[in-house]
Order: sequence, then C-alpha cells, then structure tokens
Amino acid sequence: MKDNRYSLRALAMLLGYPSAELRANLPKLIEAIEAEAVVPAERRQELKALAAELTRLDPMEVESRYVETFDRGRATSLHLFEHVHGDSRDRGPAMVDLAQTYEKAGLLLGPDELPDHLCVVLEFASTQPPKLAADFLGEMEHILTAIFSALLKRGSPYAVVLAAVLELAGQKVQAVPIEADEPMDESWVEPMAFDGCSTKGQAKPGDPQPIHFVRKPSTSQGVNA
Repeated sequence: MKDNRYSLRALAMLLGYPSAELRANLPKLIEAIEAEAVVPAERRQELKALAAELTRLDPMEVESRYVETFDRGRATSLHLFEHVHGDSRDRGPAMVDLAQTYEKAGLLLGPDELPDHLCVVLEFASTQPPKLAADFLGEMEHILTAIFSALLKRGSPYAVVLAAVLELAGQKVQAVPIEADEPMDESWVEPMAFDGCSTKGQAKPGDPQPIHFVRKPSTSQGVNA
C-alpha cells in the first residue's frame, strides 16, 4: 500500500477547530493530500472545495458552523465512543484500552486530549504502516459511516473528510439510515421542580422511590475528653 501518513494528518487537521492558524495552513494541507495522491482524485477536488469555503467565509461564521456541527449533537460527534457507549460506564474502560494502544506504540496523549476523538485517532493512524493504519481505521467503519451519514443528512461540507477517511481505510463510502439526533441542549435540560430525578429512566412522582436506611450513631457511649 502507498504511504498515506501525510494525508491522514491533513485530514485530522481539517477536522480540527477552524482557528485562524488552521485556516492559514489550509493550502499546505491540500498540497500534502495532492502530493501523496492516495485519496481518490474526485475526493481531492471536494476537499479543495471545503478548504476554499473555509477560507472564503467570514471566520466567525466558519467557527460557529463548526461548533454547531460537531459540538451540538451526538450523531455528528467526533468522539467515537460516544456513538458506541454514550454516557455508560463502558466508555471509561474503552478509553483506557485505546490510550494504552497509543502508549504501546510509544505515543502519549496531551493533557487536554481524549483518545477517542477522531483527530487523535487519525494522528495515531498516521504513525503506523499503511496496512496497519487501514486495518485500525477499518475496525471503526460502522462509526465512521454513521458520522458521514449524519453529516451528509445535514448538508455539511465536512462529510467529504469522513468519506476520505473511509476510503483510506479501504471501505466503501455509502450513506446509511440514522436516527433523529437529540440536540445536546435538550439532553442536558434541567427537569421541572418536583418532577422527579433529572436523568432519563429514573423515578418520577407516582413511581416507587428507593429508600436508603442509615444506622443512627449510638449515643450510649461516653465522649473522650
């Protein structure tokens, strides 16, 4: 397989927050993808169009669109385990296992990085031989396809980046049906007063409420001075 390290790193950066620094480096990212030519030619043209749009639009609009796309809904979250484990306890051990995979390869995460973020995953893949990188990303094909489909449904230009990642993983790019996404703001909304517990699936008025008994401390013994 052809070397794809720079393409993977460029795709990781394209999925990053569109700061002024990132937008200034967009021509170099596209140049790196063109130089390796492992991403199909038609897809490379679409990536060029994305870079041109990020450059052309007002910076505030670009940043606002990014936040709206990736930070305000689970269907398009770049945290991969969010799609598998949600907020369950299983996510923690999975994160630890993934971080240990990085450590075994001699890579340590920064203090503000989470191992399941797609940008981090792509950075790691870029350090591996092309076949191993493709196999590693191929194991996440169902998640990548789900994110791609959600982005496509929203009409987001970032869908092309996920399509390119799938192609570098040797996977077919195809949209799949996805469930309607619940906005993050609604999933975190506070309940009405006296309307039961704040999280879904817990008891509300009229439902049996759990009672916890606590042993009262004994007062028969004297107090040491």
